[in-house]
Amino acid sequence: MASRKQPARIVVLGGGYVGLYTALRLQKKLRSNEASVTVIDPQPHMTYQPFLPEAAAGSIEPRHVTVPLRRTLDRCHVRTARVTAVDADRKIVTVKTESGSIDEIPYDTLVVALGAVTRLLPIPGLAEHGIGLKTIGEAVYLRNHVLSRLDLAASTTDAATRRKLLTFTVIGGGFAGVEALGELEDMARSALKYYSTIEANDMRWVLVEAAPRILPEVRESLGVYTVDKLRQRGIEVYLKTFAQSVENGHVVLSDGTEYDSDTIIWTAGVTANPVLADAGLPLDQRKRVVANAAMQVQGHEGVIWAAGDCAAVPDLSKRDKDPEATCPPNAQHAVRQAKVLADNILASLRDKKVTDYFHKNVGAVASLGLHKGVADVYNTKGKGWAAWAAHRAYHVAKMPTFNRKVRILFGWIGSGLLGREVVSMVHVAEPRALDAGQISNMLSRQDFAKK
Repeated sequence: MASRKQPARIVVLGGGYVGLYTALRLQKKLRSNEASVTVIDPQPHMTYQPFLPEAAAGSIEPRHVTVPLRRTLDRCHVRTARVTAVDADRKIVTVKTESGSIDEIPYDTLVVALGAVTRLLPIPGLAEHGIGLKTIGEAVYLRNHVLSRLDLAASTTDAATRRKLLTFTVIGGGFAGVEALGELEDMARSALKYYSTIEANDMRWVLVEAAPRILPEVRESLGVYTVDKLRQRGIEVYLKTFAQSVENGHVVLSDGTEYDSDTIIWTAGVTANPVLADAGLPLDQRKRVVANAAMQVQGHEGVIWAAGDCAAVPDLSKRDKDPEATCPPNAQHAVRQAKVLADNILASLRDKKVTDYFHKNVGAVASLGLHKGVADVYNTKGKGWAAWAAHRAYHVAKMPTFNRKVRILFGWIGSGLLGREVVSMVHVAEPRALDAGQISNMLSRQDFAKK
């Protein structure tokens, strides 16, 4: 009697866009006992990053921009652990849990969807004082931090300290930086109605960008429009300017400008997950896994697949102009790649032909604060309220699960009717800091963002 074929072991590294959507599609389409799916991620949830600026500004409840993996992937195995090594020869993935235990997980099919991490440059003081915006923890921290600066500034009589507390610096003029700046400045301005000793012009918001323009994802005229609108709001915009140092909150720019800032937000680029450097997989110059148009890893076709921010997948929509073009690291491609990737894995398991990924960029939308935005979609540009509404409509439509869509919509309705909350909850990071003195000391520590 012939032995029964064992189910294939599909292991998905990463629970972000690619990991979540790939696993969702696989659990829906896999036949009974055809394969098992294991998703590995250090967080028990997927974060919808386009909504992080709104979560930081209090327009959306932070929990609502996350998708719980175990609840959503109810037919998959979810391991909350960090990938530390990939052994392609032995077909083994090594993971480490928060408690320190180390496990080896075998696979027959591997999906590399580890995404990207914030890229840190060797700028003095950046590692100690810079705050990113790629995780829900950073979004919550930024909200509490900005509001706590208002609280502290309203309670001090020292002019220099007050000036530093009310100076906010964003380094990086891409979507993440501009949206974070627009949303947080809008939130802080709205909160000032409750601070009788602080005026709007007491705050100083600064955007620093090394390139000659901001928002490279949209046409140049919209970038110019955005700079004009930011400056009309009193926001200082430095183009073709580098941050040379941010030690002890003292910002030094390449054009000679110097000032003190108690808030340094760093959004100047990302880099592929560093785990890939020692995985033994082919990497490009940007340390991304090299894959073909079907998202099969070079040299490991049919076994290892890669997509998303950590993968160099050919952009076939640009092959006529640039044969070497790869898909940019954004959610638009990641979500669509996941669908094709899941179908290709199923085709490979069933000895069928795989399909190349092809998607022509439809454009981009960005929020600049409440009722303000820019859009460049299907070669049509939009500004102001209409662009802001398009931003919200597009992203709530793309938000995974009906549950989260409804929660976000009701949150918008609630904040629209009742106004957003402007209370700082800095103590949640250190709940044991019970007395006011401990909390005050905690606020002043420069390493608070790392906790």
